[in-house]
Amino acid sequence: MRIWGMVKGIGLALMLAGPLAAQEFSGLARLDAGQSRVEDSRRGVEIDLALSQPVPWRVFTLDDPRRLVLDFAEVDWAGADPAALLSKGRATALRLGRGRPGWSRLVLDLGAPMGIDSAGMRALGSGAARLQLRLSPVTEEEFAARARPADPAGEMLPAPARPGAGPLVVAVDAGHGGVDPGAMREGLVEADLMLRLARETAEAINRSGNMRAVLTRDSDDFVPLSERMTIARAAGAGLLLSLHADALEEDAASGGSVYTLSDAAKDAASGRMVERHQRSDLLSGLDLSQQDDRVATALMDLARLDTAPQSDRLAGALVAALRQAGAHLNSRPRRSAPLAVLNAADFPSVLVEVGFLSNAGDRARLTDPAGRARIVAGLVAGVQGWAAEEAARAPLRRR
Repeated sequence: MRIWGMVKGIGLALMLAGPLAAQEFSGLARLDAGQSRVEDSRRGVEIDLALSQPVPWRVFTLDDPRRLVLDFAEVDWAGADPAALLSKGRATALRLGRGRPGWSRLVLDLGAPMGIDSAGMRALGSGAARLQLRLSPVTEEEFAARARPADPAGEMLPAPARPGAGPLVVAVDAGHGGVDPGAMREGLVEADLMLRLARETAEAINRSGNMRAVLTRDSDDFVPLSERMTIARAAGAGLLLSLHADALEEDAASGGSVYTLSDAAKDAASGRMVERHQRSDLLSGLDLSQQDDRVATALMDLARLDTAPQSDRLAGALVAALRQAGAHLNSRPRRSAPLAVLNAADFPSVLVEVGFLSNAGDRARLTDPAGRARIVAGLVAGVQGWAAEEAARAPLRRR
């Protein structure tokens, strides 16, 4: 695993390129059908696939007819019986086969409109992997707005951005997780605290009436950075909020701050993404798998001309709203750094350091429901204010 860009005080996981994208795979992954299932649950449909090794993957929905598609590079389905895998309910049929060259495909027919709540692949200590995905009911309109189109040749293209169509999707990223616990102080673990805060933030976003949240992880699992971006992209996210709480050697520093990708890092970010990510998962709406490095990098740089200023404005709106909500902020709350989780070119992204576990006051605020409520209120109000400003700017954007 290669480490690029080290920033003192930010968790190591933020500096790592996604291991699934860079890993060398030995042969095809195999499905362990006996340990895999697709079944109805109280909240929707759950997919749990046991694989012999991690592989790059993507997930999306298609309409007319309604179905969910999982693509893998690639999986040997030999010995798997689709009928045995599926417990029928809101999912009515399951098919296994090959997609375009180098890809394997699972297609799940949906009897009702369903949206992707969470999706993640985790590597196990044995070298195997587990992909878990949860769907929940959505309206017909929401499903249609999220579904991807198919081209005439039958290959599925990534969804183009649909500004203003349906609710704004906010990807809420709980930093660290699993084998990467993040900062630890006085019995508190950053990964656990951020998961709790991410869930509370997602719930508040979903209650807002005009936004919808998707969590990049909803359990104590390690999710590679490339996969977090894939989850955000698959859900049609309009922005990403990554939540963290650092720890320093001394307890003098306290309060929240909001990071965007530094100007110096922007110059190299596109090149790093092209090197480490699947080409079909670099830009929403474009499949760059047949393009060389120069074309892919140029297109990402062009996309960042829009999203970098949007990220800056989002960071400013969040700082103002957090202050208004009474959240405790650092004396220098607006910062930038070369953080890997902010490298996506096709949607704005910020990292919110909500406090320092090395500071007793911040620890108290983060473990107090009222303290977290102020942070959540600031995050939701900041995103809403930013979204309103971006909607007003939309007619002035480059066409």
